[in-house]
Amino acid sequence: MTGLRAAGVLALVAGMMTGCVTGRAAAGTQPAGVVTGTDSGDTHACVDTPLTITFPSPPGLGVTGSITVHNADGSVADTIDLADPASFTETVGGAADAAGMLHYFRYYPVIISGDTATIYLHHELEYGRTYYVTTDPTVFTGTGFTGISDPYAWRFTTTHRRPRPDARVITVAASGHGDFCTVQGAIDAVPANNTVPRLIRVANGTYTELDWVAPGKPGITVQGASRGGTVIEYANNNSLNSANTTDICARQAIPVHDNYNCWRSNFSVEASDFTLENLTLINTTPYGGSQAEAFRGNAGRITLNRVSLLSYQDTIRLQGLGYVTNSYIQGDVDFTWGVGTVFWTHDELRSMHAGYVTQVRNGAGSNGYVFYDDTLTRAPGVADGSVYLGRIDPTVYPYSQVVYIDTKMDAHINPAGWLLNNADCPAGAGLRFWEYGSVNLAGQPVGTGQRLACSRQLTAAQAAEWSDPAFVLNGWVPATVNATAAGTAVSVNWSAPPGHSAADVIALCAVHAPWCAAARRAGTTASTGTATFRLPAGAGTYRARYYAHGRVTAVSAPFPAGS
Repeated sequence: MTGLRAAGVLALVAGMMTGCVTGRAAAGTQPAGVVTGTDSGDTHACVDTPLTITFPSPPGLGVTGSITVHNADGSVADTIDLADPASFTETVGGAADAAGMLHYFRYYPVIISGDTATIYLHHELEYGRTYYVTTDPTVFTGTGFTGISDPYAWRFTTTHRRPRPDARVITVAASGHGDFCTVQGAIDAVPANNTVPRLIRVANGTYTELDWVAPGKPGITVQGASRGGTVIEYANNNSLNSANTTDICARQAIPVHDNYNCWRSNFSVEASDFTLENLTLINTTPYGGSQAEAFRGNAGRITLNRVSLLSYQDTIRLQGLGYVTNSYIQGDVDFTWGVGTVFWTHDELRSMHAGYVTQVRNGAGSNGYVFYDDTLTRAPGVADGSVYLGRIDPTVYPYSQVVYIDTKMDAHINPAGWLLNNADCPAGAGLRFWEYGSVNLAGQPVGTGQRLACSRQLTAAQAAEWSDPAFVLNGWVPATVNATAAGTAVSVNWSAPPGHSAADVIALCAVHAPWCAAARRAGTTASTGTATFRLPAGAGTYRARYYAHGRVTAVSAPFPAGS
């Protein structure tokens, strides 16, 4: 794959989004044999559509020439000039620095994957407008391409249908069969100063984009159609989009050295009460390609449920209250980090190389990261003892807190557990590196006799207290329920909403049917719980539901039952 990239950024992974509008060959405009898509002439294209053109063999990308989108009258709607790399910037979601100035992200306007080139415009198009695309002969190389000049060769009209401002549900589909072709297009459609819950449903597909949720858009849920099938990816990183102390973007009152690097994430959230579920985020920056968050949450009450986050260094950064459950996080150096207070449970955290699982920078008087009933695994080739549970410089962050309770961990975890940078334990008197009930992957107790001297093992009573997300998160717990079918059993875990009771009900219910195959009382007033059901007999698709006071507060992803 080739494309426009910042210096030092290597090739992106294959499988990029094919977009919603594709080129159509026209006599005299392209060499014989160029195979293009069939959506030229579309009268219902997304206003945020990427454009694609396919060749009979993989093309190269030139360094001169322009791709131009024209209005029907011939005036210019947008231009990508390959000879002007300084113009390869775009605004995203109204992202602005602390002074309120819009930030221009460096981005890749053309990405080539195999024999297909995808073109990403600088901005959305207008609703209900007709456009045509021209390209100079030097834009694509190596295929005999002679450019497109005919205004009727690659022509399309955008849809007239825009979501209502009061729409509670907005749909996204890479195929063009939703309200938008990109997730950011749907986020942009949520009105500023939002006061009601908004659900953005994202169809299966691969979405190559940067995403930003502005602080005035709380209450958004971004929900994929399936965890493995809905993929949002980009190769953003500190080399492509860095910042410094004169360009601070974070809005929370946290130290400057924790604010300056907030442009480099793929998916950034500055709004409270945000939920991401049932999809995969991949930062496709290659190994060694600098810090590269897949997700960054810089607000309160952020929930990640049933998501997979893939990167290497700094995979996920959470800066406020957060809850991460039933998720897969992959990375190597400090791949969970931030200044936030976060409860993690039923997650797999996979080390891809030697490194550190955490670097938590909470301040005095605030809780840090608590991992409860999680699993720490490693990729093949990661050596025994080569990964630390966490690291910190106590001379800069003297109150860091990381707690592991009932955690399964492979032998890649170093016997010392923790690492202090630039200091020894006397400087770490305020640290809270705590642990309880750690076991290996076979369920046998892990030896903790060599742990860092200023870490400690909790008592059973202390562990019970810190296992409660309501205690850790100052009373806030989101409503979630998840189910996993294995053999003849269905394992369900949940987190209960405020006001929950032992009389709440967990049920297995057929999808698209009014009946439930099994149900039982929660039987506990704890904030979290688990249950096991027998897999329903007969073929069908089911979900777990959590009922509080007779009302459904959370549902799981669907799962099949065999015949």
